[in-house]
Amino acid sequence: MFPINAASIKDLREKTGVSLMMVKRALEEAGGDSDKALAVLKKLGYDAAAKKETRETRAGRIEAYVHSGARVGVLVELRSETDFVSRNEEFVSLAHSIAMHIAAMNPRDIKELLEQPFIKDEKQTIQDLVKQASSSFGEHIEIRQFVRYEL
Repeated sequence: MFPINAASIKDLREKTGVSLMMVKRALEEAGGDSDKALAVLKKLGYDAAAKKETRETRAGRIEAYVHSGARVGVLVELRSETDFVSRNEEFVSLAHSIAMHIAAMNPRDIKELLEQPFIKDEKQTIQDLVKQASSSFGEHIEIRQFVRYEL
């Protein structure tokens, strides 16, 4: 059993972006072990995201990405519940990362896209990224559609 202190809470919160209370609860459940707490947070995040999946996403952003050489381009529609979240820098960054991933990996549809390992961190899938964002923002987030063009 590891001690739960402010430093371990701060470290885990910076890694995950979830609330202090969720981090503290995960560390308590994991006996202070940061690695186990990450697994607990992932499960809690999925549980929280699953509860939000029925909520309507009325806001969002369309992110455009053109790969160097201008031979591959992507448009992706990433949706959120509020425009407050869709204007957030982390949301914009997520949309851009997903667009870059689509340009590189060329998925056929959203189902395949969500199952693909993320090109910047192959330990997690695109679905993991979206669920983490949903947990972090406290809103339902979804990839509504995308299109990829290639010359």
